[in-house]
Amino acid sequence: MKILAISGSTRQLSTNTALLRAFQALAPADIAIDVFDRIGELPVFSPDLEGPNTPESVIRFIEKISASDGLIISSPEYVRSIPGGLKNAIDWLVSGEAVIGKPIALAHVSHRGEDMLAALRTVLSTVSSNFSENIFFRFPVMKQAPDAIRGSLMTSTNRPGAEKFLKDFAAFCRSQKSEIPDAIDI
Repeated sequence: MKILAISGSTRQLSTNTALLRAFQALAPADIAIDVFDRIGELPVFSPDLEGPNTPESVIRFIEKISASDGLIISSPEYVRSIPGGLKNAIDWLVSGEAVIGKPIALAHVSHRGEDMLAALRTVLSTVSSNFSENIFFRFPVMKQAPDAIRGSLMTSTNRPGAEKFLKDFAAFCRSQKSEIPDAIDI
């Protein structure tokens, strides 16, 4: 199972990225998590840059999504909404097929952010028929250092919830994959 974990933050010491990296460390052996923390490197979306003009950084981003069995997105809230960099990354996916049926779940590192989460849920349920609102992981560690986040997630109190989230999401990804019909030769 290959999961692409996308951080919606451009901060170097992002708590969202730290949570996703902690997921990498505790993922079961049958789940490989690749963290994408470079949304700030994607140019501003323009339909004029699609097709043969697609920038290399966008091509690599789309290839990572295509190669994954599912996406976990963790994002901060900026001005009660989706950060511009994450929305821009999603905009690059809209006219292609990489995200259409991709299983997607959210993780969140704050005790607040409901407006952003509601907006992100609306956007993700629009771009993917397999966005799951029911598989969600909240771990309020805002403003903690990345090492502290990992250490906190690894405790006997917090680790079982994180492992359950990952296992539930992997099971969801497998179930969606099994529902895709094989090609029929005519």
